[in-house]
Amino acid sequence: MTDTLERPDVLAAAKVSKAWPFEEARKLLKRYPDGRKDGPVLFETGYGPSGLPHIGTFQEVLRTTLVRRAYEALTGAPTRLVAFSDDMDGLRKVPDNVPNQGLLAAHIGHPLSRVPDPFERYESFAHHNNAMLREFLDRFGFDYEFVAASDRYNAGGFDDALKNVLVNYQAIMDIMLPTLREERRQTYSPVLPISAKTGQVLQVPIEVIDADSGIVRFEDCGEMVEQSILGGKSKLQWKVDWAMRWVALGVDYEMCGKDLTDSVTQSGRIARVLGGQRPEGLIYELFLDEKGEKISKSKGNGLTIEQWLTYGSEESLGFYLFREPKSAKQLHVGIIPRAVDEYWQFREKIPGQPVEQQLGNPVWHLLRTNGQDQGGAAGEGESLPVTYGLLLNLVGVLGAQATREQVWSYLGNYVENADPAAHPALDGLVGKALAYNRDFIAPTLQRRKPEANEAAALAALDEELAAMDEAATAEELQNLVYEIGKDPHFGFEQLRDWFKALYETLLGSSQGPRMGSFIALYGVTNTRQLIAEALS
Repeated sequence: MTDTLERPDVLAAAKVSKAWPFEEARKLLKRYPDGRKDGPVLFETGYGPSGLPHIGTFQEVLRTTLVRRAYEALTGAPTRLVAFSDDMDGLRKVPDNVPNQGLLAAHIGHPLSRVPDPFERYESFAHHNNAMLREFLDRFGFDYEFVAASDRYNAGGFDDALKNVLVNYQAIMDIMLPTLREERRQTYSPVLPISAKTGQVLQVPIEVIDADSGIVRFEDCGEMVEQSILGGKSKLQWKVDWAMRWVALGVDYEMCGKDLTDSVTQSGRIARVLGGQRPEGLIYELFLDEKGEKISKSKGNGLTIEQWLTYGSEESLGFYLFREPKSAKQLHVGIIPRAVDEYWQFREKIPGQPVEQQLGNPVWHLLRTNGQDQGGAAGEGESLPVTYGLLLNLVGVLGAQATREQVWSYLGNYVENADPAAHPALDGLVGKALAYNRDFIAPTLQRRKPEANEAAALAALDEELAAMDEAATAEELQNLVYEIGKDPHFGFEQLRDWFKALYETLLGSSQGPRMGSFIALYGVTNTRQLIAEALS
């Protein structure tokens, strides 16, 4: 995709937009105002396949794509995106969330691409994890090229770069040694040879014998050996490997998490020694789990991509990842419903927003990740007739055994032309709401008995509803609920006390929807039945 933003007002707004993808793109704009003269501008994302990929892995591809599209929009210059897998890294520990752990334990220290697949589907553990990541990237429609370190190392694609590391061996050591503890300095080497005897990636000091031929000397199983580091017989230490890759591939932009801040600094210095330069990039905050702890692939305490998509939409995932990349955010199933509804709120706003606000709208950027809607307002006329939160409340009342057909029968009370074919986005969310209710809501719902004043208010609400038509609007029903809550006869100090009572006695939850909308959706008669059950 190389189209510019054709409307002059949109392009002018993009050049000064404070939306973070445009701010990042302008960093590259200073380096390449009209693109690279020797080929496309190269964006890269890195991934370590030491565990099952989670959303933290996926977000880097999404966010990098957003910057890529913003740069293309500003310049019209060609670009490429490489998703790089560091699958030559040695297996350090056995992840908690995989089968056949003994099989992996027997291969500690081996390159991930040479460790058997515990799921017994692919030729290695790395191939399995790489396939999972690529499957979702393809499903989302990203335009990327997948590059595995093992392919480049084994086929000799990095041989010249490895020789360059040996030529500059001492300069690299001078950069790295001052950053290490004394004990680590004794064994540190920029190059990690792979043992011909054990197949393990060795953390041993080396002596450069012939840089031009790639020959080094090191100790292996108590014996001094001379061995080539070329053709897959070694890998580089992490920070050196990163710098080598930037130079060898010609990477212009790569973002990373806050935990790699020091690595960016050291790798940038090494890249200059190797004759290249550090790419532009964003340092983003890390995701946290529900307890506020850092997400770990080995612990499996994050969300997988499939878990999010079981309970929320692809668009909501992109929306959540877009916002405030420099702020730490929790990542657990509890944030999914709000992300779904906020996505649609922002999507509905686009047609009525002035250009500068459109460019700050997350959905404007998300619709362009796959090359959609170039140059103008995006998603005009798109809306969701029922919020996901309201849908969850409906399903919660229907119970864990509710069916899609039952939900749509109730949606007929609220949605014009309540046909799944006419509302595919809503129909997709119905299935996700049923799953979310089954797994997280139904097991926790517990309706309590109303207090005396609450019972009196509920009885009054029932009496008023008895006089209402089934076709009453959500607004009419909401006003009715308000009036009862404001009546001093029932003793509610604040309206929120009345609404909390409704949620806890009728829905079994401490939080809930706008009651007028819920009654319109669930039906006046059915709501009266809920009240009768509460009062009994």
